[in-house]
Amino acid sequence: MNDLTAEAILRRSIQKVATGPEYSKDLSFDDARDAMKHIMDGADPVQAAIFFIALRMKRETNEENEGILQAIMDHAGQITAEVDELVDIADPYDGYARGVPASPFLAPVLAACGMPALSHGAENIGPKYGATHHKVLKASGKNVELSSSQAASQIANADIGWAYLDQRQYNPGLHNLLDLRVRMIKRQVMTTVEVLLGPVRGRNRTHLLTGYVHKAYPAIYARLARHAGFDSAMIVRGVEGGIIPSLQQAGKLWYYHDKGDEQVLELDPAQAGIQQESRAVPIPDSVPAAAGQKDEIDSAVDIDALSQTAAEMGLAALSGKTGPTRDSLVYSGAICLHHLARHDSLQSAADAVRKVLDSGEALERFQRA
Repeated sequence: MNDLTAEAILRRSIQKVATGPEYSKDLSFDDARDAMKHIMDGADPVQAAIFFIALRMKRETNEENEGILQAIMDHAGQITAEVDELVDIADPYDGYARGVPASPFLAPVLAACGMPALSHGAENIGPKYGATHHKVLKASGKNVELSSSQAASQIANADIGWAYLDQRQYNPGLHNLLDLRVRMIKRQVMTTVEVLLGPVRGRNRTHLLTGYVHKAYPAIYARLARHAGFDSAMIVRGVEGGIIPSLQQAGKLWYYHDKGDEQVLELDPAQAGIQQESRAVPIPDSVPAAAGQKDEIDSAVDIDALSQTAAEMGLAALSGKTGPTRDSLVYSGAICLHHLARHDSLQSAADAVRKVLDSGEALERFQRA
């Protein structure tokens, strides 16, 4: 049992991690958890910022990541939906800026295929500040401010089977750090761990679907997913770090089953009957440019206009329109269904997704929510 005060634990942690490249020391799981708990309870923002930046400069360890994840999970808790299994769609919370996102519409597609699904996120988070699930679904007319219990009830509704849950609702303590994150500018550990919180779980099994860009992250995410209690995980090398792989190139899926070791599967869009000339859904010329870019990270296009375009293209894909948005949903949906052993091949799984798009079942699920 640690006899130090919460403030003293944070001070001691800063002293360990912020002493330069040669003398900085790693934190234990307990110290990282306790420091993060104090930050979420209202620590001095200057000290909090120093803590996060020092961790980033030192490079976070697995134990530090897990401790911080545990503190955030403890701060909000989880809720169980009355479904046996659930897919947790954990797209990057900072959204998309270089293509039109299709992923906000994946949850109703999976629900139409018999797999309840949750997506979660926030309206506007850095470093990208892109088109998020919140922005796209709101532009599509959906309620993006459901409580955790409302989201769980919607998922359990046999006629709907999916929901979106916003960070503001399921973890206000973490969301309250948004202003600090904006002022810090750079990516920090919260960006890594927040997608793994799993705010709603299935009764028996919950499966993570998330994405990555950099090679080091599959092992990091797999370890965090096991710590967070996900029974299986799909970690996709996706466009912009999202859950949808390139539509024109071979890709990789890191995965595990039953909380076991991660394995890798080579992906090819042709295996799902997809042939596209672009990696992702191209941004139409009609989307206006951003009013002004502060730096090279800022989007070159107006994000609200991009979100509106994504809403229109997503609804069209749910209505059966062919094109890269539909193919994005087919590909990512097929990866999930194949991973969950609902189909014995990627092609068969892709055909099942096309069927619910062509029949209108996916659109009906979307509209009922």
